[in-house]
Amino acid sequence: MSLTVTPLYAGLLTLLYLVLTVRVVRYRRGNQISLGDQGDSQMAKRVRVHGNWAEYAPLVMILLLITELQGAPALVLHLIGAAFLIGRICHAVGVSQTPQIMPLRVVGMVLTISVMILTSLGLIGHSLL
Repeated sequence: MSLTVTPLYAGLLTLLYLVLTVRVVRYRRGNQISLGDQGDSQMAKRVRVHGNWAEYAPLVMILLLITELQGAPALVLHLIGAAFLIGRICHAVGVSQTPQIMPLRVVGMVLTISVMILTSLGLIGHSLL
């Protein structure tokens, strides 16, 4: 079985991660912040956006991979991947702004949590059949 959908979203999500990483590194260099956030709220916000991605993306990518390996239809896999990617972008943009754009942040988290719940339940259901 050749994987076709998971690699696409792994690549796209990695590019998003790199954008978030560059935002942190540039701010650190521009403001001479070596470790932590040194009380700089903008630095703290960038680190948190970056960290939030890192907390959710690996697990969702594992769920997507297992779902693809279980033979889920490509449409379902794309819905999972696209919803998660859109959710992560919405969350990052919403949290990154000052003041935060709460509707974007909320949409981002709703999409993220929904993907996790639905994919988990689908995998559990499939394994019980």
